[in-house]
Formats: sequence, structure tokens, C-alpha cells
Amino acid sequence: MPDPVESLRMKLIGQVRGVFHDASKGQQPTPPSDDALFERDTPIRLVHADIVGMMTGGVRALLLQMLHPEALQGVLDHSNFREDMHGRLRRTARFITVTTFGHRDEAMKAIDRVNRIHAKVGGTLPDGSPYSATSPRTLAWVHVTEAQSFLAGYLRHVRPNMPGAEQDEYYRQFAVIARALGADPVPETRAEADRIFRMLRHDLATSPQAREVAQLVLSQRPKGTPRSVQTMITADAVTMLPDWARNMLHLQRPRLTALPARAATWGMGRTLRWAFRQAPARK
Repeated sequence: MPDPVESLRMKLIGQVRGVFHDASKGQQPTPPSDDALFERDTPIRLVHADIVGMMTGGVRALLLQMLHPEALQGVLDHSNFREDMHGRLRRTARFITVTTFGHRDEAMKAIDRVNRIHAKVGGTLPDGSPYSATSPRTLAWVHVTEAQSFLAGYLRHVRPNMPGAEQDEYYRQFAVIARALGADPVPETRAEADRIFRMLRHDLATSPQAREVAQLVLSQRPKGTPRSVQTMITADAVTMLPDWARNMLHLQRPRLTALPARAATWGMGRTLRWAFRQAPARK
């Protein structure tokens, strides 16, 4: 007789994999490798393994990235995000997974593939100045927002007492990927990340297009994701934004839903860690 608990666990795993992998294209989960760019149980693999922290952090990062005129214009000019936002999120999630957990050869192939795509992305900003997806400074903004946001999601939902030395090690590890993609400057500590974030903030600007993309990011519900889950993830991501970023995107800080969303995402994260048999947060 089938074990009902095990059946539930496998059902949850199947639902999550359906969100992040396109079965119609034969995509399969990336098996963790002992010959990856990063060793098992090191900070980057712990942070990037937590689904809820990565989802809330990922949405936060996207919202911040859309405030950078060059990053935004690249999306507007070279992406079908309006029709395929889920596909874009899937591709980003898959890149993070392969470069973090996959065999180092597969990780480098993924990085090379992104670099080839970036080499073809460029154009003109509304003010007439040129832009390119290979700009080290633009790539630096994309990287620092991702690194800060993924780590913030992990600290918020999994391990708020993560030692500072391990947080710094996370930045040092993630810097390997950022530099391979051409980003500069790249932080290797929390202090450097804060400094670079403040410096690059001067490059940002609000616009109707940035606000439009932000609303699309917040309203898109990947196939197979319950609406309640999407609401929880987006509310938590908006809560994690700096006040000035919410103001630039014309977003309101969730008030009545903030605590329920936090509690719900915490509970969901605990359930998913059980389903995937991940170790609980370190004491």
C-alpha cells in the first residue's frame, strides 16, 4: 500500500519542478555535482538551495534591476517578457541552478551561452545614448541586486543568525560567476556590496516603462503556482525593497498582508525543505 506521506512529498516535488523546468522541452532537474564550481554545504549552495528565499529574493532583484535604464531597455528591446515572463524567470532560475550545483563544465557552458547572448544585446536609450548588455557597470548592478536579494531571502526565511563570515563567503563565491559574466565592480563582502549598491544607485531612474515591467513581474503567475502562493511571494518581495525603490516604482508597502505573508512563506519554506529532504537551518 502506498505511503500517503511519501505520495504527498513526491507530489510537492513534482509541482515545484513543473514551475522551474519546461517538461515540453525535455528539461530535467540539475543533479548536484561533487565537481561543481562550489563545494557542497558551502554558503552559496545553502542559499541557492532554498526555494522560497530564492523566489522572494529573485522578485526583489528583478524590481530593482528594472530601475536601471540600460537593464530595462535591454528587456524592452530584446525580450518577449510580456508574453513569456514565466519563461524568462525559468531561464534565470536554471542558470543559477546550473552554475551553482551543476558540473563545472556545464556551469562554464551556461556562462559562455549567456555571454554570447549579451554580445548581441544593445541599442539606444530614449535620450539617444547607446547601451550594451556587456557593460561591466550594468552587469555589476544586476549582480549586486541578485546577491543582496538572494541572501536577504535566505536570512529572512531560513537562517537569520547566519554568521557574518559565512555571508562574506557567499559574496566571494558568487563573485566567481559575476566576473565570468564580465561584471565590474564585484563585491566580495557585505561591506563591499553595500558600498557598490550605494554607488550604482546613482545610475537609476524611474519611468512609466519601469513601473509597467514591475507590475508585470508582480502579477505574473507561473503555470501550476496557486494564486495564494504568488500573492505571498510578491508581498514579501515588495516588503523587502528599500523605501526609495518602492517609491520609484509607485509600490505600496504591504501592511495588512505583510505579517500573514511572512508567516505563510515561512510555513511554505519549511514544507518544501521537508519535501526535498533538506537539512533544517543551522542553529
